[in-house]
Amino acid sequence: MSEAKDRELRALQAALAAEHAAVYGYGVVGGRIGDGRRVDARMAYDAHRARRDALVREVKDLGGRPVAAAAGYALPFPVPDAAAAVRLAAELEDRVAGVYSDLVRAAGGARRALAAEALREAAVRAVRWRGESVAFPGLAERAGTAPPLAAPTA
Repeated sequence: MSEAKDRELRALQAALAAEHAAVYGYGVVGGRIGDGRRVDARMAYDAHRARRDALVREVKDLGGRPVAAAAGYALPFPVPDAAAAVRLAAELEDRVAGVYSDLVRAAGGARRALAAEALREAAVRAVRWRGESVAFPGLAERAGTAPPLAAPTA
């Protein structure tokens, strides 16, 4: 496999891992979110599941074995109530946007366009959750190198 295809496959795998984590995280959000934001949480959950499923196909198309979801993930902070659930949702979207910015850099053609679309969607959802935006979605948070949610280690 060429170096460019290998880099693209690694970026696809990272995006897939981030989507697995986002799906898990939105399960937590959905359990804590208030009734007024429950529809937003469900829509985001469904969007991340759809992206995850598409990424599985993309990884396979490049000859890779899709990374599996972990049984659980370490949350970046406790989520005891609806306010924390909203913060978690914004954090999930920021982290997913960061990973998609890496995929935009690594991919070309149609995959690059799909990664840019996913980056835009995550940035828009983050704004909706947070109520404000960042100058360069997917890049500003990369300065701190906030990884996707991590699977707990034994």
